[in-house]
Amino acid sequence: MKAVVVGASSGLGRCIGVDLGRRGDQVALLARRRERLVDAAKEAGPGTLAIECDVTDEASCQAAIEEAATGLGGIDAVVYSAGIGPLSPVERVGAATWRRTFDTNVTGAALVTAAALPHLKASGGVAAYLSSISASLTPVWPGFAAYAVSKAALDKLVEAFRTEHPDVGFTRVVVGDCAGGEGPGQSEFPADWDWDYAAKVRPLWVSRGYQTGALLDVDELLRVLDGVLRCRGSIPSVTVMPRQPA
Repeated sequence: MKAVVVGASSGLGRCIGVDLGRRGDQVALLARRRERLVDAAKEAGPGTLAIECDVTDEASCQAAIEEAATGLGGIDAVVYSAGIGPLSPVERVGAATWRRTFDTNVTGAALVTAAALPHLKASGGVAAYLSSISASLTPVWPGFAAYAVSKAALDKLVEAFRTEHPDVGFTRVVVGDCAGGEGPGQSEFPADWDWDYAAKVRPLWVSRGYQTGALLDVDELLRVLDGVLRCRGSIPSVTVMPRQPA
């Protein structure tokens, strides 16, 4: 399989890209931080491509996808794992934060998909987009307005591509609480949080049953995602979440 993983310099994206490479697939890793990409490519195995890509820039997305398609000899699968989750009271989410969140979580996915679409149509391929239970299966968590709204928009974007291009498989992969892997594979999702505010809202997440303390083993996500990418049928949505404590 010839796969492109977007957002592959750290966290779940890196774990996915490395896992596919170790399974013997031809992989192109895309993200902004080249040094981290090069390191991840070495971990994934010989022949893995490290390609700089800023998902908020249309020209960068187009150039990166074309470089990946040329280097891989086509594209069978795209995984969009790039995403940010600012933590803030909804009334304090400013215009810059709204734009940055949508640029990364939604517009970037649209730009990457549009660039990859001719290659995916040629191969009858698949595209998978990481979402979250906090945006898809529960009410909006306090503090996560920008994230939840953007992921709801991403869901509709995936539906739009699926409706207009039924010859490509488009899948939403909803992921429960997962810390990623070790070292650079660890999730950077909370890196920019205001921890004083996080301490105030986390008890609400727990009391409402949104967060139980259980974490999904990243290997479980990798196994499910691998099945999604290799399935030639239609999987509109799949959810992977940790088992709840007894």
